[in-house]
Amino acid sequence: MKLHTVESSMIQAFGYDAETKTLLVIFNSGKTYRYFKVPPKIYKQLLAADSKGSYMRDFVIDQYPYELAKKTRP
Repeated sequence: MKLHTVESSMIQAFGYDAETKTLLVIFNSGKTYRYFKVPPKIYKQLLAADSKGSYMRDFVIDQYPYELAKKTRP
């Protein structure tokens, strides 16, 4: 999975696995989440969004099943 590093007050990087429809998001808080059953269209729109954080809040967070993959900082 290729990770895209972004300039955002909320997100450090994200990547997408089209085969499993899994979106991996590394937040600036140090937490990494996997979002499942995310359509390719949502990933493409996130890539194109001017504000990655706003897009995540509006279209991904609490919209798809997810799990906390890891927390790297206390």
